[in-house]
Amino acid sequence: MTQTVFEEVKQQLIKEPKKWLITGCAGFIGSNLLEDLLKLDQTIVGLDNFSTGFAHNLEEVKSLVTAEQWQRFTMIEGDIRDLATCKKACQDIDYVLHQAALGSVPRSIENPIATNQSNIDGFLNMLVAGKNAKVKSFTYAASSSTYGDHPALPKIEENIGQPLSPYAVTKLVNELYAKVFNRTYGFNSIGLRYFNVFGKRQNPNGAYAAVIPKWIAAMIKNEPVYINGDGETSRDFCYIANAIQANILAATTQNPEAINQIYNVAVGDQTTLNILYQAIQENLSRNYSHVNESKPVYRDFRAGDVRHSLADVSKAKNLLGYAPNYRIREGLKEAMTWYLGSISVD
Repeated sequence: MTQTVFEEVKQQLIKEPKKWLITGCAGFIGSNLLEDLLKLDQTIVGLDNFSTGFAHNLEEVKSLVTAEQWQRFTMIEGDIRDLATCKKACQDIDYVLHQAALGSVPRSIENPIATNQSNIDGFLNMLVAGKNAKVKSFTYAASSSTYGDHPALPKIEENIGQPLSPYAVTKLVNELYAKVFNRTYGFNSIGLRYFNVFGKRQNPNGAYAAVIPKWIAAMIKNEPVYINGDGETSRDFCYIANAIQANILAATTQNPEAINQIYNVAVGDQTTLNILYQAIQENLSRNYSHVNESKPVYRDFRAGDVRHSLADVSKAKNLLGYAPNYRIREGLKEAMTWYLGSISVD
């Protein structure tokens, strides 16, 4: 039943195309949303300042859609910290998918001001612009970091603790602003708390690279793989296709009970870093024999990290019709094709 909901939504979008705004469209999640929505023949406006996104992500999307579909895409190079740019981007938009942000807990610890400017000032600008433009829906990227030090597992949307990093603070403030805009202005929104999303076009380079692409690149290149702590830290890893499904369902939902809610976007699985290492090793060993001999290097726990994370996704299933199709191993298998073709051993 629930998977049929998503299939029905996609068929309806093809019949009646809408105009979407994707902020952060050159980033990992944003470019995947762009690809899937263009393949559904939607009209897309993209906004990105390329601080963490890449032009080559857009070029890859262009190569994966038809020329006619690509013509439906308009790119605005600009910054969400500029209100005028946000207002321009929101003109005549039906659905906003707000993905732009400065991610990474370590980055926020090193530079809390920059994180605050993008994630709070920029978010507020987008809320104002969306409200003024009277967009039909506003879906934004929230974060599982909002659960902070709350010890209970699985994580349930209503139960949060104290934030453990500046990044977590900014994501909590996003949720508070969204609630206030609904109560004060009647502006509706939906927040999606992502849990460790991974997949193609996730950058393996740089100090703030996510663990899965970083480890894949290191193993392929026969470089050390570092695990922070004892490896028993656990996460609910969510393949990108699941996150795309959640965004489209949230943006288009006709269920009045689903509006102005926060949802976990995950699978409902708990995977330790040690198990993740073994799963990546198994996937890569078919192509790189040296990976069989590799072993991780353990080091100190990282400041601001949550020890365990596991999502309860029943709320998204019940109210949105969310049905995550990819667990960690299925997601890794599909993502591996992209990484094998994108990471050079040189």
